[in-house]
Amino acid sequence: MSYTEVNFRIEPKATGTDILIAQLSEIGYESFVENEDELLAYILTEKFQPHDIQMIGVFHSDEFKVSYTFNRIEDQNWNEVWERNFEPVVISDLVHVRAPFHEQRNDLKYEIIIEPKMSFGTAHHETTSLMISMMLEEDITGKSVLDMGCGTGILGILAEILEGGHIVAVDNDEWAFENAKENIKKE
Repeated sequence: MSYTEVNFRIEPKATGTDILIAQLSEIGYESFVENEDELLAYILTEKFQPHDIQMIGVFHSDEFKVSYTFNRIEDQNWNEVWERNFEPVVISDLVHVRAPFHEQRNDLKYEIIIEPKMSFGTAHHETTSLMISMMLEEDITGKSVLDMGCGTGILGILAEILEGGHIVAVDNDEWAFENAKENIKKE
């Protein structure tokens, strides 16, 4: 399988990136990498249509300025590529989020091992890291927790570690659902 990588630049980035990801997901984009000043979006080359990009909402909104370039990426071992580029994350000097191939850290209170595959939720994105920070500040012991759009299951896993009560993790993406189950079993 070959993929097309589309490099987006959007302003304002803070709100535009989340909206752009949501809209691209609706037209078949499978994964995203957010860098300091760009968003890389990936879609199977057979599904890639530049016209589809032009039709999404951010291109027709006066609130955003968007540009993009694209290139085809030849088939490769995507797990190997991901492993080379995935870095562990430390949040609030308490939580270490890592993949199974990263070294364990014993100097932090909590550790979450995630193998995200094609799912969202590695704590690299602000929404996930901010939710983790918030959960660390709240006493969720025994409380019901809903991880809606769970992706990798990272927030549900943290809720379990923090002794949450009834925990429900939901996602409508089959890849995410299977990935979350795998990650939960590891804990």
